[in-house]
Amino acid sequence: MTMVSEPASFLQVRRAQPRAVRGSVSSSAVKARVYMAMLAFACVYVAIAGRLVMLAQMEEAPSRAWISAQDSISASRPDLIDRNGEILATDIKTASLYAEPRRILDVDEAVEGLTRVLPELDQNVVRRRLDSRAGFVWLKRELTPQQAEEVHNLGLPGIGFLSENQRFYPGGPTAGHIVGSVNIDNQGLTGIEKYIDGEWLADLQSLGFASDRTMEPVRLSMDLRVQHVVRDELVKAMERFQAIAAAGIVLDAKTGEVVAMSSLPDYDPNDRSQALEKDRLNRATGGVFEMGSVFKTFTAAMALDSGAVSINDSFDATRPIRAAGRTISDFHGKHRILSVPEIFIYSSNIGTAKMMLATGIDRQKEFLTRLHLTERLTTELPENAAPLLPPKWNELAAMTISFGHGISVTPMQTAVAAAALVNGGKLLPPT
Repeated sequence: MTMVSEPASFLQVRRAQPRAVRGSVSSSAVKARVYMAMLAFACVYVAIAGRLVMLAQMEEAPSRAWISAQDSISASRPDLIDRNGEILATDIKTASLYAEPRRILDVDEAVEGLTRVLPELDQNVVRRRLDSRAGFVWLKRELTPQQAEEVHNLGLPGIGFLSENQRFYPGGPTAGHIVGSVNIDNQGLTGIEKYIDGEWLADLQSLGFASDRTMEPVRLSMDLRVQHVVRDELVKAMERFQAIAAAGIVLDAKTGEVVAMSSLPDYDPNDRSQALEKDRLNRATGGVFEMGSVFKTFTAAMALDSGAVSINDSFDATRPIRAAGRTISDFHGKHRILSVPEIFIYSSNIGTAKMMLATGIDRQKEFLTRLHLTERLTTELPENAAPLLPPKWNELAAMTISFGHGISVTPMQTAVAAAALVNGGKLLPPT
Protein backbone atom coordinates (compact mmCIF):
# COMPACT_ATOMS: atom_id res chain seq x y z
CA MET A 1 0.00 0.00 0.00
CA THR A 2 2.91 2.19 0.64
CA MET A 3 4.04 1.74 -2.87
CA VAL A 4 0.55 2.47 -4.19
CA SER A 5 -0.03 5.49 -2.02
CA GLU A 6 3.19 7.26 -2.98
CA PRO A 7 2.45 7.40 -6.70
CA ALA A 8 -1.09 8.48 -5.92
CA SER A 9 0.22 11.31 -3.80
CA PHE A 10 2.69 12.21 -6.48
CA LEU A 11 -0.01 12.23 -9.17
CA GLN A 12 -2.30 14.33 -7.02
CA VAL A 13 0.42 16.91 -6.54
CA ARG A 14 1.17 17.03 -10.23
CA ARG A 15 -2.49 17.52 -11.12
CA ALA A 16 -2.86 20.30 -8.58
CA GLN A 17 0.09 22.29 -9.86
CA PRO A 18 -1.36 22.96 -13.32
CA ARG A 19 -4.59 24.28 -11.78
CA ALA A 20 -2.60 26.69 -9.65
CA VAL A 21 -0.70 27.92 -12.69
CA ARG A 22 -3.91 28.47 -14.71
CA GLY A 23 -5.39 30.55 -11.90
CA SER A 24 -2.33 32.82 -11.82
CA VAL A 25 -2.49 33.51 -15.58
CA SER A 26 -6.19 34.41 -15.44
CA SER A 27 -5.64 37.05 -12.74
CA SER A 28 -2.96 38.83 -14.77
CA ALA A 29 -5.23 38.92 -17.78
CA VAL A 30 -8.02 40.44 -15.75
CA LYS A 31 -5.71 43.12 -14.41
CA ALA A 32 -4.48 43.89 -17.92
CA ARG A 33 -8.03 44.23 -19.17
CA VAL A 34 -8.86 46.57 -16.29
CA TYR A 35 -5.85 48.72 -17.06
CA MET A 36 -6.74 48.79 -20.75
CA ALA A 37 -10.29 49.85 -19.91
CA MET A 38 -9.01 52.58 -17.60
CA LEU A 39 -6.66 53.78 -20.30
CA ALA A 40 -9.47 53.82 -22.84
CA PHE A 41 -11.73 55.82 -20.52
CA ALA A 42 -8.85 58.18 -19.82
CA CYS A 43 -8.30 58.69 -23.55
CA VAL A 44 -12.00 59.39 -24.02
CA TYR A 45 -11.96 61.95 -21.23
CA VAL A 46 -8.80 63.53 -22.62
CA ALA A 47 -10.44 63.75 -26.06
CA ILE A 48 -13.56 65.32 -24.59
CA ALA A 49 -11.49 67.78 -22.60
CA GLY A 50 -9.43 68.64 -25.69
CA ARG A 51 -12.57 69.19 -27.69
CA LEU A 52 -13.96 71.49 -25.01
CA VAL A 53 -10.72 73.48 -25.04
CA MET A 54 -10.91 73.77 -28.84
CA LEU A 55 -14.51 74.96 -28.65
CA ALA A 56 -13.58 77.49 -26.01
CA GLN A 57 -10.78 78.79 -28.22
CA MET A 58 -13.15 78.94 -31.19
CA GLU A 59 -15.58 81.01 -29.17
CA GLU A 60 -12.85 83.38 -28.04
CA ALA A 61 -12.07 84.73 -31.53
CA PRO A 62 -15.65 85.69 -32.38
CA SER A 63 -15.96 87.30 -29.00
CA ARG A 64 -12.99 89.53 -29.66
CA ALA A 65 -14.26 90.33 -33.16
CA TRP A 66 -17.69 91.10 -31.78
CA ILE A 67 -16.25 93.46 -29.17
CA SER A 68 -14.10 95.17 -31.81
CA ALA A 69 -17.09 95.65 -34.09
CA GLN A 70 -19.21 96.98 -31.22
CA ASP A 71 -16.51 99.46 -30.24
CA SER A 72 -16.16 100.71 -33.81
CA ILE A 73 -19.85 101.55 -34.20
CA SER A 74 -20.81 102.71 -30.72
CA ALA A 75 -19.08 106.09 -30.93
CA SER A 76 -21.51 108.96 -30.52
CA ARG A 77 -21.55 112.30 -32.29
CA PRO A 78 -22.77 115.58 -30.84
CA ASP A 79 -26.02 117.07 -32.06
CA LEU A 80 -25.73 119.94 -34.52
CA ILE A 81 -28.15 122.77 -33.80
CA ASP A 82 -28.85 126.16 -35.38
CA ARG A 83 -28.47 129.48 -33.57
CA ASN A 84 -31.96 129.07 -32.07
CA GLY A 85 -31.46 125.50 -30.85
CA GLU A 86 -33.27 123.74 -33.69
CA ILE A 87 -31.78 120.28 -34.29
CA LEU A 88 -29.97 119.92 -37.60
CA ALA A 89 -28.31 116.54 -36.99
CA THR A 90 -28.63 113.92 -34.24
CA ASP A 91 -27.91 110.25 -33.50
CA ILE A 92 -30.58 107.56 -33.53
CA LYS A 93 -30.24 103.87 -32.67
CA THR A 94 -30.44 101.29 -35.44
CA ALA A 95 -29.74 97.55 -35.79
CA SER A 96 -27.04 96.08 -38.02
CA LEU A 97 -26.91 92.43 -39.06
CA TYR A 98 -23.84 90.26 -38.53
CA ALA A 99 -22.93 86.57 -38.64
CA GLU A 100 -20.49 84.30 -36.83
CA PRO A 101 -19.80 81.70 -39.56
CA ARG A 102 -18.41 79.08 -37.15
CA ARG A 103 -21.79 78.90 -35.46
CA ILE A 104 -23.80 78.51 -38.66
CA LEU A 105 -25.38 75.03 -38.70
CA ASP A 106 -26.87 75.09 -42.21
CA VAL A 107 -25.40 77.58 -44.65
CA ASP A 108 -27.98 76.89 -47.35
CA GLU A 109 -30.85 77.51 -44.94
CA ALA A 110 -29.26 80.72 -43.69
CA VAL A 111 -28.59 82.06 -47.22
CA GLU A 112 -32.11 81.23 -48.39
CA GLY A 113 -33.76 82.83 -45.35
CA LEU A 114 -31.64 85.99 -45.34
CA THR A 115 -31.99 86.71 -49.06
CA ARG A 116 -35.73 86.13 -48.87
CA VAL A 117 -36.10 88.76 -46.14
CA LEU A 118 -33.40 91.03 -47.56
CA PRO A 119 -33.58 90.63 -51.36
CA GLU A 120 -31.00 93.39 -51.86
CA LEU A 121 -28.31 91.03 -50.52
CA ASP A 122 -26.25 89.14 -53.10
CA GLN A 123 -26.60 85.38 -52.57
CA ASN A 124 -23.05 84.62 -53.69
CA VAL A 125 -21.57 87.23 -51.37
CA VAL A 126 -23.64 86.03 -48.40
CA ARG A 127 -22.73 82.39 -49.06
CA ARG A 128 -19.04 83.22 -49.34
CA ARG A 129 -19.11 85.06 -46.04
CA LEU A 130 -21.04 82.36 -44.21
CA ASP A 131 -18.77 79.61 -45.61
CA SER A 132 -15.69 81.36 -44.29
CA ARG A 133 -13.99 80.52 -41.00
CA ALA A 134 -14.03 84.12 -39.86
CA GLY A 135 -15.18 84.86 -36.37
CA PHE A 136 -17.31 87.84 -37.38
CA VAL A 137 -18.67 89.23 -40.66
CA TRP A 138 -21.06 92.05 -41.47
CA LEU A 139 -24.10 91.15 -43.58
CA LYS A 140 -26.05 94.42 -43.70
CA ARG A 141 -25.76 97.70 -41.85
CA GLU A 142 -28.59 99.95 -40.72
CA LEU A 143 -31.65 97.74 -40.95
CA THR A 144 -35.15 99.09 -40.59
CA PRO A 145 -37.11 97.88 -37.53
CA GLN A 146 -39.30 95.72 -39.79
CA GLN A 147 -36.29 94.10 -41.46
CA ALA A 148 -34.68 93.40 -38.08
CA GLU A 149 -37.89 91.75 -36.83
CA GLU A 150 -38.23 89.55 -39.91
CA VAL A 151 -34.62 88.38 -39.69
CA HIS A 152 -35.03 87.72 -35.96
CA ASN A 153 -38.09 85.56 -36.66
CA LEU A 154 -35.99 83.30 -38.90
CA GLY A 155 -34.32 81.95 -35.75
CA LEU A 156 -30.98 81.28 -37.45
CA PRO A 157 -28.09 80.26 -35.15
CA GLY A 158 -24.97 82.37 -35.63
CA ILE A 159 -26.96 85.37 -36.91
CA GLY A 160 -27.24 88.39 -34.63
CA PHE A 161 -27.66 92.15 -34.38
CA LEU A 162 -25.52 94.97 -33.07
CA SER A 163 -27.02 98.28 -32.03
CA GLU A 164 -25.23 101.25 -33.56
CA ASN A 165 -25.65 104.99 -33.94
CA GLN A 166 -27.07 106.24 -37.21
CA ARG A 167 -26.96 109.92 -38.13
CA PHE A 168 -30.33 111.51 -38.80
CA TYR A 169 -30.97 114.93 -40.34
CA PRO A 170 -34.53 116.14 -39.58
CA GLY A 171 -34.36 118.98 -42.12
CA GLY A 172 -33.32 116.77 -45.01
CA PRO A 173 -31.70 118.82 -47.78
CA THR A 174 -32.55 122.23 -46.28
CA ALA A 175 -29.05 122.72 -44.86
CA GLY A 176 -27.33 119.73 -46.42
CA HIS A 177 -24.23 121.56 -47.66
CA ILE A 178 -23.68 123.19 -44.27
CA VAL A 179 -24.11 120.24 -41.91
CA GLY A 180 -22.53 117.81 -44.38
CA SER A 181 -22.81 114.03 -44.11
CA VAL A 182 -21.20 110.97 -42.51
CA ASN A 183 -20.28 107.52 -43.80
CA ILE A 184 -21.78 104.25 -42.61
CA ASP A 185 -19.36 104.21 -39.66
CA ASN A 186 -20.62 107.62 -38.53
CA GLN A 187 -17.43 109.42 -39.58
CA GLY A 188 -17.71 112.89 -41.09
CA LEU A 189 -17.33 113.13 -44.86
CA THR A 190 -18.33 116.70 -45.71
CA GLY A 191 -19.46 119.97 -44.18
CA ILE A 192 -19.44 120.69 -40.45
CA GLU A 193 -19.59 116.94 -39.76
CA LYS A 194 -16.10 116.55 -41.22
CA TYR A 195 -14.88 119.76 -39.61
CA ILE A 196 -15.68 118.67 -36.04
CA ASP A 197 -14.03 115.30 -36.69
CA GLY A 198 -10.81 117.00 -37.70
CA GLU A 199 -10.92 119.48 -34.84
CA TRP A 200 -11.56 117.21 -31.84
CA LEU A 201 -14.19 114.48 -32.27
CA ALA A 202 -11.97 111.93 -34.03
CA ASP A 203 -9.42 112.18 -31.21
CA LEU A 204 -12.10 111.60 -28.58
CA GLN A 205 -13.42 108.60 -30.48
CA SER A 206 -9.97 107.06 -30.89
CA LEU A 207 -9.42 107.35 -27.13
CA GLY A 208 -12.81 105.81 -26.37
CA PHE A 209 -14.24 108.97 -24.81
CA ALA A 210 -17.15 109.26 -27.25
CA SER A 211 -18.82 105.88 -26.81
CA ASP A 212 -22.47 105.90 -25.87
CA ARG A 213 -22.34 109.18 -24.01
CA THR A 214 -24.15 112.45 -24.46
CA MET A 215 -21.99 115.34 -25.67
CA GLU A 216 -22.69 119.02 -25.71
CA PRO A 217 -24.34 120.03 -29.00
CA VAL A 218 -22.44 122.10 -31.53
CA ARG A 219 -24.30 125.36 -32.16
CA LEU A 220 -23.97 126.84 -35.64
CA SER A 221 -24.42 130.45 -36.71
CA MET A 222 -27.07 129.40 -39.22
CA ASP A 223 -30.71 130.33 -38.70
CA LEU A 224 -32.86 127.48 -39.99
CA ARG A 225 -35.73 129.86 -40.77
CA VAL A 226 -33.58 132.14 -42.92
CA GLN A 227 -31.97 129.09 -44.50
CA HIS A 228 -35.39 127.78 -45.54
CA VAL A 229 -36.35 131.13 -47.09
CA VAL A 230 -33.09 131.42 -49.05
CA ARG A 231 -33.38 127.89 -50.39
CA ASP A 232 -37.03 128.42 -51.33
CA GLU A 233 -36.18 131.59 -53.27
CA LEU A 234 -33.36 129.80 -55.11
CA VAL A 235 -35.71 126.98 -56.10
CA LYS A 236 -38.17 129.52 -57.52
CA ALA A 237 -35.40 131.39 -59.35
CA MET A 238 -34.09 128.21 -60.94
CA GLU A 239 -37.57 127.36 -62.18
CA ARG A 240 -38.16 130.88 -63.49
CA PHE A 241 -34.88 131.21 -65.37
CA GLN A 242 -34.47 127.49 -66.14
CA ALA A 243 -31.06 127.58 -64.50
CA ILE A 244 -28.85 124.55 -63.97
CA ALA A 245 -27.64 125.75 -60.56
CA ALA A 246 -28.00 128.53 -58.00
CA ALA A 247 -26.32 129.72 -54.82
CA GLY A 248 -27.22 132.21 -52.11
CA ILE A 249 -25.51 133.48 -48.96
CA VAL A 250 -26.72 135.61 -46.05
CA LEU A 251 -23.70 136.92 -44.15
CA ASP A 252 -23.61 139.10 -41.06
CA ALA A 253 -21.20 141.83 -42.16
CA LYS A 254 -20.34 142.83 -38.58
CA THR A 255 -19.46 139.36 -37.27
CA GLY A 256 -18.73 137.19 -40.31
CA GLU A 257 -21.44 134.73 -39.23
CA VAL A 258 -23.05 132.79 -42.05
CA VAL A 259 -26.76 133.04 -41.28
CA ALA A 260 -27.75 131.09 -44.39
CA MET A 261 -25.97 129.42 -47.27
CA SER A 262 -27.64 127.35 -49.96
CA SER A 263 -26.40 125.79 -53.16
CA LEU A 264 -28.69 124.04 -55.62
CA PRO A 265 -28.89 121.27 -56.66
CA ASP A 266 -28.33 120.15 -53.07
CA TYR A 267 -28.65 116.73 -51.45
CA ASP A 268 -30.34 114.99 -48.56
CA PRO A 269 -27.68 113.96 -46.00
CA ASN A 270 -29.93 111.06 -44.98
CA ASP A 271 -29.12 109.56 -48.41
CA ARG A 272 -25.34 109.77 -48.40
CA SER A 273 -25.06 108.46 -51.97
CA GLN A 274 -26.43 111.78 -53.25
CA ALA A 275 -23.41 113.61 -51.87
CA LEU A 276 -21.19 111.80 -54.39
CA GLU A 277 -23.04 113.17 -57.43
CA LYS A 278 -20.88 115.81 -59.12
CA ASP A 279 -23.79 118.14 -59.89
CA ARG A 280 -24.59 118.48 -56.19
CA LEU A 281 -21.33 120.11 -55.12
CA ASN A 282 -21.41 123.10 -52.81
CA ARG A 283 -21.00 125.95 -55.29
CA ALA A 284 -21.07 128.59 -52.55
CA THR A 285 -17.58 127.62 -51.32
CA GLY A 286 -16.47 124.81 -53.64
CA GLY A 287 -17.16 126.41 -57.04
CA VAL A 288 -15.47 129.38 -58.72
CA PHE A 289 -17.15 131.77 -61.14
CA GLU A 290 -16.57 135.03 -62.96
CA MET A 291 -18.68 137.25 -60.74
CA GLY A 292 -19.26 139.96 -63.34
CA SER A 293 -20.44 143.42 -62.36
CA VAL A 294 -20.19 142.65 -58.64
CA PHE A 295 -16.46 143.32 -59.07
CA LYS A 296 -17.18 146.92 -60.07
CA THR A 297 -17.84 147.52 -56.37
CA PHE A 298 -14.28 146.45 -55.56
CA THR A 299 -12.82 148.50 -58.42
CA ALA A 300 -14.62 151.64 -57.26
CA ALA A 301 -13.49 151.05 -53.66
CA MET A 302 -9.92 150.40 -54.84
CA ALA A 303 -9.83 153.60 -56.90
CA LEU A 304 -11.17 155.73 -54.04
CA ASP A 305 -8.95 153.99 -51.46
CA SER A 306 -5.83 154.64 -53.56
CA GLY A 307 -6.44 158.40 -53.67
CA ALA A 308 -5.87 158.41 -57.43
CA VAL A 309 -9.62 158.89 -57.96
CA SER A 310 -12.00 161.04 -55.97
CA ILE A 311 -15.77 160.86 -55.68
CA ASN A 312 -16.03 164.08 -57.73
CA ASP A 313 -14.02 162.82 -60.72
CA SER A 314 -15.57 162.00 -64.09
CA PHE A 315 -14.57 159.67 -66.96
CA ASP A 316 -15.46 159.71 -70.62
CA ALA A 317 -17.74 156.79 -71.49
CA THR A 318 -18.90 158.06 -74.89
CA ARG A 319 -16.96 155.49 -76.94
CA PRO A 320 -15.82 151.87 -76.42
CA ILE A 321 -12.23 151.10 -75.45
CA ARG A 322 -9.95 149.18 -77.81
CA ALA A 323 -7.21 147.13 -76.12
CA ALA A 324 -5.07 144.27 -77.48
CA GLY A 325 -7.49 143.69 -80.32
CA ARG A 326 -10.51 143.55 -77.98
CA THR A 327 -13.37 146.03 -77.57
CA ILE A 328 -14.80 146.98 -74.19
CA SER A 329 -18.23 148.58 -74.38
CA ASP A 330 -21.26 149.22 -72.19
CA PHE A 331 -24.35 147.01 -72.31
CA HIS A 332 -26.75 149.93 -71.81
CA GLY A 333 -24.36 152.81 -72.37
CA LYS A 334 -25.18 156.46 -71.68
CA HIS A 335 -22.62 157.56 -74.32
CA ARG A 336 -21.48 160.55 -72.30
CA ILE A 337 -19.11 161.58 -69.56
CA LEU A 338 -20.00 159.88 -66.28
CA SER A 339 -19.13 160.83 -62.72
CA VAL A 340 -17.74 158.16 -60.38
CA PRO A 341 -21.15 157.63 -58.71
CA GLU A 342 -22.79 157.38 -62.15
CA ILE A 343 -20.23 154.81 -63.32
CA PHE A 344 -21.28 152.68 -60.36
CA ILE A 345 -25.01 153.39 -60.69
CA TYR A 346 -25.15 152.64 -64.43
CA SER A 347 -22.68 149.75 -64.21
CA SER A 348 -20.42 151.18 -66.91
CA ASN A 349 -17.70 148.82 -68.12
CA ILE A 350 -15.93 151.68 -69.89
CA GLY A 351 -15.90 153.97 -66.87
CA THR A 352 -14.84 151.13 -64.53
CA ALA A 353 -11.94 150.15 -66.79
CA LYS A 354 -10.77 153.77 -66.95
CA MET A 355 -10.90 154.06 -63.15
CA MET A 356 -8.69 150.98 -62.95
CA LEU A 357 -6.23 152.44 -65.48
CA ALA A 358 -6.07 155.63 -63.41
CA THR A 359 -5.23 153.54 -60.32
CA GLY A 360 -2.75 151.09 -61.88
CA ILE A 361 -2.38 147.32 -62.34
CA ASP A 362 -0.13 146.84 -59.31
CA ARG A 363 -2.59 148.64 -57.08
CA GLN A 364 -5.40 146.44 -58.39
CA LYS A 365 -3.51 143.23 -57.61
CA GLU A 366 -2.57 144.50 -54.14
CA PHE A 367 -6.13 145.55 -53.31
CA LEU A 368 -7.70 142.28 -54.45
CA THR A 369 -5.07 140.39 -52.46
CA ARG A 370 -6.01 142.34 -49.34
CA LEU A 371 -9.60 141.26 -49.90
CA HIS A 372 -8.41 137.60 -50.12
CA LEU A 373 -9.76 137.32 -53.66
CA THR A 374 -6.51 135.94 -55.09
CA GLU A 375 -6.05 132.97 -52.74
CA ARG A 376 -8.09 130.12 -51.33
CA LEU A 377 -10.47 131.22 -48.59
CA THR A 378 -10.29 129.20 -45.39
CA THR A 379 -13.60 128.30 -43.74
CA GLU A 380 -14.78 125.58 -41.38
CA LEU A 381 -16.15 123.73 -44.39
CA PRO A 382 -13.63 121.45 -46.12
CA GLU A 383 -15.08 122.34 -49.54
CA ASN A 384 -13.12 125.48 -50.47
CA ALA A 385 -12.00 126.10 -54.05
CA ALA A 386 -8.98 128.16 -55.06
CA PRO A 387 -9.59 131.15 -57.37
CA LEU A 388 -8.60 131.05 -61.04
CA LEU A 389 -6.28 133.95 -61.88
CA PRO A 390 -5.24 135.17 -65.34
CA PRO A 391 -2.01 133.56 -66.59
CA LYS A 392 -0.74 137.05 -67.46
CA TRP A 393 -1.97 139.99 -65.41
CA ASN A 394 -1.45 142.53 -68.19
CA GLU A 395 -3.41 145.67 -69.08
CA LEU A 396 -6.18 143.81 -70.93
CA ALA A 397 -6.56 141.31 -68.08
CA ALA A 398 -6.65 144.13 -65.53
CA MET A 399 -9.38 145.96 -67.43
CA THR A 400 -11.59 142.87 -67.75
CA ILE A 401 -10.98 141.98 -64.09
CA SER A 402 -12.16 145.46 -63.12
CA PHE A 403 -15.68 144.55 -64.17
CA GLY A 404 -15.57 140.88 -63.07
CA HIS A 405 -14.19 138.86 -65.98
CA GLY A 406 -10.85 137.10 -66.33
CA ILE A 407 -10.81 136.07 -62.66
CA SER A 408 -12.97 133.40 -61.01
CA VAL A 409 -13.67 133.28 -57.27
CA THR A 410 -16.17 131.57 -54.98
CA PRO A 411 -19.45 133.26 -54.01
CA MET A 412 -18.35 133.10 -50.36
CA GLN A 413 -15.15 135.01 -51.17
CA THR A 414 -17.24 137.65 -52.90
CA ALA A 415 -19.61 137.99 -49.95
CA VAL A 416 -16.74 138.27 -47.44
CA ALA A 417 -14.99 140.93 -49.53
CA ALA A 418 -18.22 142.89 -49.97
CA ALA A 419 -18.87 142.77 -46.22
CA ALA A 420 -15.51 144.44 -45.61
CA LEU A 421 -16.63 147.40 -47.74
CA VAL A 422 -19.70 148.06 -45.60
CA ASN A 423 -18.57 147.22 -42.05
CA GLY A 424 -15.86 149.85 -41.69
CA GLY A 425 -13.14 148.08 -43.62
CA LYS A 426 -12.74 144.94 -41.49
CA LEU A 427 -12.13 141.71 -43.40
CA LEU A 428 -13.73 139.04 -41.19
CA PRO A 429 -13.32 135.32 -41.88
CA PRO A 430 -16.68 133.63 -42.41
CA THR A 431 -17.87 131.26 -39.71
